[in-house]
Amino acid sequence: MTLRKWFHLFWTTLVLGVVVSTVIGLILQFSDKEFSVMGLSAVGFNLVNMILGGATISVLSQMGFFAYLIVRFIAVGIIRSKTVWDLIQLTVVIVVLFDLVYLRKTNFNSSESLLGYFILPVCVLAISLAVSYWKVKMTNKNAFIPTLFFMTAVTILEAVPALKLDNAASSLFMLAPLFVCNAWQILTLHKILDNKKS
Repeated sequence: MTLRKWFHLFWTTLVLGVVVSTVIGLILQFSDKEFSVMGLSAVGFNLVNMILGGATISVLSQMGFFAYLIVRFIAVGIIRSKTVWDLIQLTVVIVVLFDLVYLRKTNFNSSESLLGYFILPVCVLAISLAVSYWKVKMTNKNAFIPTLFFMTAVTILEAVPALKLDNAASSLFMLAPLFVCNAWQILTLHKILDNKKS
C-alpha cells in the first residue's frame, strides 16, 4: 500500500463518515425534538457537532480497520490452518451477537421484552451478511468469513460507547456511519492492494 492510496482511503472514509452522520443526525434532529449532540439542541450547534462527530467516528472506524488487519496478520501467522482461523472468527461472531442481546438485557434491567433486544443483532447480522456477500462477488469465496467477522465483531466493538447508553437515537447515530465506513474500507481493500485475495 502506497502513501497515496492510504491518503485516498483516509479522506474518502472521512467524507463518508461526515456525510452519513450529518444526514442521520439531521433526520434524528427533526424527528425527535429531544435529540441533541453533546447536550446542544439548536440545529446550528448540532450541525457542527454532527460533522465533528462523523469525522471522529470515521477515524475510529479506520483505527478499528487497521487494528483488525494487524490482528488478522498475526493470527494467520500463528494459526496456520485456515479452517481453524475461520472457526475462531465464526465463534467470536456468535458470541458477540449473543452478548449484544444478553448483556444489554441484563445491564439495563428494562421492562422491555427480550424480543426487543434481538432487533439490533438481527440488523447487524443482516447488514454484515449483505456486505460479506458483496465482498465475495468482488473477490472470492475466502473473503466471506473475514468480512463477516469484521462487519459484526469489530463494528460492535467500535460502537460500545453508544450501546452503553441504551438509547436508540445514540446507537443509530454511531452505528450508521460505522457500518458505512467499515463497509467502504473492507470493500475497497482489494482495489487498494491490487489483490483479488483480500
